[in-house]
Amino acid sequence: MSVGTSSAPGDRDVRQGPASAPGDLAGLGIDPDMLPDGLVVADEQGRVLCFNAAAERITAVPAAEALGRRLDKALPLEDLEGRRWWQLTDPYGGLAIRSRQPERNLLLPGGREVLVTVQYVRAEPTGPVSRVVVCLRDTEARRRTERSHAELIATVAHELRSPLTSVKGFTATLLAKWERFTDDQKRLMLETVDADADRVTRLIAELLDISRIDSGRLEVRRQPVDIGAAVGRHIQAYVAAGQTADRFLLRIQQPLPQLWADPDKIDQVLSNLLENAVRHGEGTVTIDVTPAASPREGEDIGTSVTVSDEGPGIPEESMNRVFTRFWRGSKRGGTGLGLYIVKGIVEAHGGAITVGRGPGGGAEFRFTLPVSTPAYLT
Repeated sequence: MSVGTSSAPGDRDVRQGPASAPGDLAGLGIDPDMLPDGLVVADEQGRVLCFNAAAERITAVPAAEALGRRLDKALPLEDLEGRRWWQLTDPYGGLAIRSRQPERNLLLPGGREVLVTVQYVRAEPTGPVSRVVVCLRDTEARRRTERSHAELIATVAHELRSPLTSVKGFTATLLAKWERFTDDQKRLMLETVDADADRVTRLIAELLDISRIDSGRLEVRRQPVDIGAAVGRHIQAYVAAGQTADRFLLRIQQPLPQLWADPDKIDQVLSNLLENAVRHGEGTVTIDVTPAASPREGEDIGTSVTVSDEGPGIPEESMNRVFTRFWRGSKRGGTGLGLYIVKGIVEAHGGAITVGRGPGGGAEFRFTLPVSTPAYLT
């Protein structure tokens, strides 16, 4: 436990005796080293009383060196313009009505960026500061989030540019030179515009799904779903679009439990998994629909759907990234968002999804849904 006081020459000379963290953490039975964020506490003289393990990790300063030193020496923070933070804010001599400093980005020696929040503890509302409590957070998690958002924006901009350029080009050409084109040429141009408009609409729908998944607001409207029939409809659509019927093998193990799910979202899951198998896989695409143990506690049985192909499969080192944003299994297009959305939809239903290698050597995706029978039917 990195809490206490010490005596040493120079600026490490402090009073003897134990010190407690703010809010009397010791009285609550909480070791400051258990806290996920860095905690630094200074007394009324500006000497460090507490320097927990997370603070050591974030600052790379051992607690033994920080305890007993002046706060500005143990934690020499600077703002992004290079100004010394403690001199700038003057926690002990500033306005008596101040209670805190809001979170901001500051720099440690060497230029490492940290997020810092400061709380001033006073025995009376406008009395002298008795404790300065500093909370430190690493910026890496926030930077990963910012990079993810930047990648999403870049991907969206790239994916939108191509169809919108096509739509603009064809419509402008038709408006300017309508009489010069034959009916067949006009039809071809309009069909291209229609397909590109569908592509834009699909991308916008994906973005809305990602927003709802990330914020936990993805709504599931449950009703009875015949998942075997749903798979059959998708296969028929592929055959109508030119795929051979023997490219698909559908196996349904009866009896299946009655499944309550959102039919539109289940269609979206099936569409993504089958498209992934058709576009990126090879050979026969096998779909197995079987009863399975329910992933939800309190239910005995669920429904499992397995989609596998006979292509090269997914490299072992990529298995753990398949359901992340922007993962692409090949260079054959796509936004890399489909499987991330699939996982979000399955989990919103209380289900689980896995990826592995199928019997034919290709990729195998398996998702299992709880039956989720409404309480009034049980």
